[in-house]
Amino acid sequence: MANGSPARPRTSGVFSGLLLILFGFLLLLHNYGHLQLGAIFRHWWPLIFIFWGAAKLYERTLAQRQGRSAGWITPGEVFLVVGLMVVVGIVIAAEQLPSQFHNLNIDFGEPYSFPVDISPQPIAPNSRVLIRGGRGTITVRSSDEPTLRITGQKQIRTFSESDAQKRSTSIDIQAAKAGDGYEIHPTGFDLGDSRISVDMDVVVPKKSTVTVRNERGDINISDMATDVTVSTQEGDIEINDTTGDVDADLQKGDVKITDTRGNVKVAGHGGSVEVVGASGSLTVDGEFYSSVRAEKIAKGVRFISQRSDLTLTQLGGHFEKSAGNMEIADAPGNLTSRTKNVTVSLDNVAGKLVLDNTNGSIELRFSNPPREDITVNNERASITLSIPSSSSFDIQADCRSCDIDSEFTGNGLKATRSDKGDSHLEGKYGSARGPKIILKSSYDSIQIRKTT
Repeated sequence: MANGSPARPRTSGVFSGLLLILFGFLLLLHNYGHLQLGAIFRHWWPLIFIFWGAAKLYERTLAQRQGRSAGWITPGEVFLVVGLMVVVGIVIAAEQLPSQFHNLNIDFGEPYSFPVDISPQPIAPNSRVLIRGGRGTITVRSSDEPTLRITGQKQIRTFSESDAQKRSTSIDIQAAKAGDGYEIHPTGFDLGDSRISVDMDVVVPKKSTVTVRNERGDINISDMATDVTVSTQEGDIEINDTTGDVDADLQKGDVKITDTRGNVKVAGHGGSVEVVGASGSLTVDGEFYSSVRAEKIAKGVRFISQRSDLTLTQLGGHFEKSAGNMEIADAPGNLTSRTKNVTVSLDNVAGKLVLDNTNGSIELRFSNPPREDITVNNERASITLSIPSSSSFDIQADCRSCDIDSEFTGNGLKATRSDKGDSHLEGKYGSARGPKIILKSSYDSIQIRKTT
């Protein structure tokens, strides 16, 4: 410069321009619903600094080639980055805060209850009935009469009984005909209002096809002759004595289903699942942190979660999966199971067995000689197989860096051990034709025991 002061480093503006284009493009995609900014920035926000550094390196290299000076970071760029992140934060907050406040379960005032009683009305015996609720318990029972009956109770939380009385006058339960069925739901308020809950007790013809959708509250259904479909965001589900299929979906709560002649499907997230006495099959698909328990499922169990993938074709006894443990007893069907970090215990699973596990011991017990093939692969955990001494079988057992301890010995069995500590057992035991037993383990033992 003329006064002899050093030239101020200049920036080419590449970073600023590209950053504005990128943020504008992301906001545009967000507005049109093609991506969620919250999820993107939770995981990928450090890329801003990588992009920033790369742009500054490019600017500096370009400036050196042109024989001029270039700064690394200017105050304007800092303000631009901070400003754009603030804008994104405001957009994300504007989208999420209403739902967060909507989900807050803050109780103000005192609860006041008022009864609801809807006049009975005729309904076709095989009608479709959809029941939608907000907050409150929904109970559905059957009747042999072609009549729809609805009773209930509305609860309003206010600071005075007079305010609750005024508010209650506009709140009711509506049963409107919709196509070949009926839709039942509370009216006169926002179903998401945490200050108001409506319990509904609905009586429908026994052959009605019932669908219940609730936001927050329990669902109880009993003695229905056709399919039942239920869902709730938060609440327990209990279904008893049904003839058709049962489909339950929840995000928080417990499920109990007993005595159904159809298939049962439970999906979502929650605490515990208990299904007892199903003439069809049971499918559980989701994450349930307490336990999944089943008894007497004629057409078997299918269980899918992050750590388990199990198919059991028939269950005469019980199945239970809890945190870190899985137990199956008295199952005449075939079993295929893949699990992680689970201790597996099987008693008298008479069908074909294929087990694949990691980081959890496996224990198999048979009161009668096994008749079907057994294949077990267990990584970094032990295998224990207990079978009657009268059993006949072909075996191939491999234990990597571990020992095989077998109470079955004879000329037909050959045990070897390598210099690296790997153990191998192979051969035939017994005079009769028996199943093929394949056992593989690593870094723990394989034990084969005799039972009387």
